[in-house]
Amino acid sequence: MSTVSIIGAGLSKFGRQPDKTGRGLALDAIASALADAGIAWTDVQVAFGGSDGSGLADTLVSELGLTGIPFTNVKNGCATGGSALVSAVNAIRAGAADIAIAVGFDKHPRGAFDPAPQDWGLPVGYGEAGLMVTTQFFGIKIARYMREHGISAPTLAAVAEKAYRNGSLNPNAWRREPMSAETIAAADMVNDPLTRYMFCSPGEGGAAVVVASEAAVRRLGGKPVRLRGIAAGTRRFGSFEVFGPSIQGAGTPSSVSTSTAAAAFEQAGLGPSDVDVAQLQDTESGAEIMHMAECGFCEHGEQDKLIAAGETEIGGRIPVNTDGGCIANGEPIGASGLRQIHEIVTQLRGEAGARQVPGNPRIGFTHVYGAPGISACTVLSV
Repeated sequence: MSTVSIIGAGLSKFGRQPDKTGRGLALDAIASALADAGIAWTDVQVAFGGSDGSGLADTLVSELGLTGIPFTNVKNGCATGGSALVSAVNAIRAGAADIAIAVGFDKHPRGAFDPAPQDWGLPVGYGEAGLMVTTQFFGIKIARYMREHGISAPTLAAVAEKAYRNGSLNPNAWRREPMSAETIAAADMVNDPLTRYMFCSPGEGGAAVVVASEAAVRRLGGKPVRLRGIAAGTRRFGSFEVFGPSIQGAGTPSSVSTSTAAAAFEQAGLGPSDVDVAQLQDTESGAEIMHMAECGFCEHGEQDKLIAAGETEIGGRIPVNTDGGCIANGEPIGASGLRQIHEIVTQLRGEAGARQVPGNPRIGFTHVYGAPGISACTVLSV
């Protein structure tokens, strides 16, 4: 399988930006990624991208340049950005291009997401019964997990506290004020056991990643980061996912995150123990806890001990969400997966400033999860 490397990664600012459209945030991210790669838009041969509610990514060529390249729209919930990157990498591997770009962006209004049941293959009555409320699902799922694996309530607050602390070190983050675990735990309850400050918020932002073949990397130089493994997958029978009213079948529910992470690691020829820094989907603090085990970084039930010992902190054994994750950055649906990639690239290059993981990290991992059960994972190295 041919080697593909990331040669450029760019972000817009995240958070409320009344002077910017969603398209404008995408253009900011693309400009940053192209500058990082040391190339122009005219050098890009194929593009993939998407947003949940800010328009069609392919129409960005109106501002970027009418070069005639193929530009495919991607829409996979919170896994949109990760799925766009998979497509860009596969285009390089197939020999369809030497340089490709993936972009994700969104500009969501205040409040909760309001998905329409019919868009997800569900009857209208499903929404009328309140089952499209995603906070309800996340509360139910982590409550069950805590009961089965002995996770304590203070651990939920500790994860969110870490997110806000890391976000305070990230100049692109939305939430840049640290918040104590006590304040987080005492906040308004949204869906038991998750309080207001344990959730991410629908947000605004754009992210873009440029990938290239071995030949292009040799020609361009720069600071490439190798994509050792990349995989995307959908749910299997027995999984318990967003918009799912129950668990199908018997026994332990299957996990799309587990199968997709395993596929990425197998492709890379590496395992979770090799990873120096990780980005895990943290729609709320319970998600980060569950994804730690689902992606192979610990056994189920070990999270209390590991988090209390500081092992997921920037200076810990396996730093998780060093940029503040979704909790501090918000969730612009199209952008989140590529924001994760940007953070790992920044860490592996040693360019993360105050939030830099010590010890020259060499291997990074990203995991994004989207409704109603799709995941994309990568393994990166320098």
